[in-house]
Amino acid sequence: MDFANAYSWINIHFLLRGLWVTIYVSLISIALSFIIGLVLGTVRYTKIPILSKVVGFVVDIIRNLPLLLIIFFTYFGLPGIGLRVNAVVASIIALVVFESCMIAEIVRSGIGAVPSGQMEGARSNGMTYMQAMFYVVMPQALLKMIPTLLSQFVSLVKDTSLATIIILPELLYRAQIVYSQDTRYMIPMYLIIAVMYFIVCFCLSMVASYLQKRFDTKTD
Repeated sequence: MDFANAYSWINIHFLLRGLWVTIYVSLISIALSFIIGLVLGTVRYTKIPILSKVVGFVVDIIRNLPLLLIIFFTYFGLPGIGLRVNAVVASIIALVVFESCMIAEIVRSGIGAVPSGQMEGARSNGMTYMQAMFYVVMPQALLKMIPTLLSQFVSLVKDTSLATIIILPELLYRAQIVYSQDTRYMIPMYLIIAVMYFIVCFCLSMVASYLQKRFDTKTD
């Protein structure tokens, strides 16, 4: 193993560019999947006639499909219906579709964990159902969801590596390019990308911990 040459500035800079792609895809996917998942989870919980059942059916199907299959379909299937997308856009679409459904189930469970008396109390004070859901139930549900959401977001960051299969120029793909030039670089490359993934996921956990403390302070 040749650590000195493997960790040359050229290789590190090359990997950092891949790390930026990983972070970029992850952040956009997290933001969009959280918003969509919040809506889908709320719709599924509220049991709107027909709509809630349709949403639940679709969510259950997608949650039980391999993410790799969704990535393949997005990248190779969409051009078949006239929608051509590059690897970055395809990866974001696939991750958002999959993670939105995972988050929808988390949201549905989180809302269900809030005592029913909270909704009843809000309604008795003159709030509409949606006002009670938005101002009373949802803040409490989000607080309960934070640990599970964090775990899901960390999984999303790591799942970006699956997009290597469609040549997304993210961290793992670039590491493979580096050690394909010299097999002695394989272990050093895997070590450095493990450190990079850890740093990103650890920072994400710190942000979630900070948000949870802020929520705890507000609810005291």
